Formats: sequence, C-alpha cells, structure tokens
Amino acid sequence: MSIAPFSTPGRFWRGNLHTHSNLSDGALAPGQVIEAYKSAGYDFIQLSDHFMERYNWPIADTRRWRSNNFTTLIGAELHAPATKVGELWHIVAAGLPLDFAAPAPGESGPELAARARANGAFVAIAHPAWSQLTIEDGRALASAHAVEIYNHGCAVENDRGDGFYLMDQLLNEGHRLTAIATDDAHFRHGDYDAFGGFVEVKAESLEPEALLEALKAGSFYSSQGPRIHDLSFDANEASIDCSPVQAITLTTGTSRALVKIGRQITGATFDLTQVGQNNRAKDAPATWVRATIIDAAGRRAWTNPIWVDDLG
Repeated sequence: MSIAPFSTPGRFWRGNLHTHSNLSDGALAPGQVIEAYKSAGYDFIQLSDHFMERYNWPIADTRRWRSNNFTTLIGAELHAPATKVGELWHIVAAGLPLDFAAPAPGESGPELAARARANGAFVAIAHPAWSQLTIEDGRALASAHAVEIYNHGCAVENDRGDGFYLMDQLLNEGHRLTAIATDDAHFRHGDYDAFGGFVEVKAESLEPEALLEALKAGSFYSSQGPRIHDLSFDANEASIDCSPVQAITLTTGTSRALVKIGRQITGATFDLTQVGQNNRAKDAPATWVRATIIDAAGRRAWTNPIWVDDLG
C-alpha cells in the first residue's frame, strides 16, 4: 500500500515556505527574491517577512509574480511574547489573508497561531533549536500543523537548524504533526542561506489553494536535495524507493531504528517487527515511523511521520 503523498494524484512541486525580503530584515526586494528562486528551479515560494510593528506589519502581496509555471503563497512569520526562555515566538503561517490583523495587546504566541489557523493558514513551529524551544513550548502551540525540522539559515549561521528533538517528543505524546524543511533566507551575504531546504508538495495543480490543501493534508515530503519516489507498507514491511543515496533509515519513537547502508542504493525494505524492542528488552510497538535518506554529500530527505494505526 503506497501512502500519501506518493499515492495521491498530481505531481510534486518544489517550494520554500520561509524566506525574507526587504519588507522586513532581508536584503533583496520581493521581486528579486522571487526571481532567485525561479532561477533555481523552484515552482513556488512564500515570502514570510516578520509580521512586526517595526516593519509596519508586512504581509507581502506577491500575486503579481504568479504565472502558469510559478506561483506564490501569501503569508508571514508571526511573533508574540513569550517562550519559556523569554524570547518572541516565531511562527510560520502560509495562506494568510492580506488583511490579517496585527496581534492584539496581550495576545500570546499560541493564541496568535490559533487565530492564523482559524483564518485558513498552514501553521508551522519555526526553528525550534535556534529558538531553544522546550517541550512545554511545543505543547502550547497546539494549533500547529508542522514543525520546521530543518532550517538552512539557522544551520549555516549557528548550527541550530534541527527541529526533530522537539517534533519526536511531541509525536510520542500523540501530537499529529508533519515536518517541513525551509531556507529562512535573508540574502545578506549572497545566497549562502538559500536553496538548502525545501518541500516537495504533491498536488494536481500549481494553484495556491491546491498547494495549501496539500500542505494541510500532509501530502508532501521535505528535502535538501535527494528525491523520495515512493514509500509503501505491506503487512509488517515498509519499502522505500529513492534517488541514489548511501543510507536509508526508518526511525521510530523509541531508540530503535532500521538502516540500510551502501553505495548508490536506490531503495530498501524493512521488517517493521524489528522496531518493537527498546533498550530495556521490553516490547514497545512503534506508534509512528518516518524515513530518512542520506546521500554521499550528507544531504537528506525526510518523509512525514506515518502513524502505524492508520495503516490498518
């Protein structure tokens, strides 16, 4: 049984959901940012400028740059007080209305995220490691659809680009979240922080509404470059087909994982019954699994978590 997004109709569209222009703290004008991603082979982009008073509450109207072969989503990076370490929340919201209201006095980050979702947005917890988010922070953002599990800008600037530490804990508590990879590019020093993380969204068209519906449904995977062609489950087995890589892993909510390592391997089949033993030698059936592929350059691609109970 092939699963979403590989089983759903349509094709994959490459996009970046988190990047900045000079409407907030980016170096380039919106049109220049968009042209950079078009030239890099992307199908869509969202300018997620900082939705803050100091920048006059920008939500970039990028509709003029839409065409038959490239489109844009409307959104922003939302902020409100305060995380456990006392910093502003950073919340990526895709699909906001252009007239989305500024935060009300006293509106918290979780309340702002809930309002964005109620207004039709796809909501993601931005750069957890960079923000030093705790598990309590993650629990508070109950309106989130996704966690930013890779942020290229944070990775190259201060080696805090990972978000799996937070996401996996939340998955183990039953929170059904998906995983996005982004750039968070600002173009202040050329394109060093661009084109390093993206989503591959499966949809029947490039219309913004179709992309947003697919994002909310989890019909995508994330990557730094490698391609995942298929992920399927049959009884107690999981199989993955992909572009040539050197490692394929199947991770679960315990310390156990399955791996195939080799040169230029393009697939693997795993026995799911082998992920049920933890280090205490006690049965601990996997409640969710996710696959990662790693190429010879160390670039990764990640599936969204698959809940075992949903496999029937």
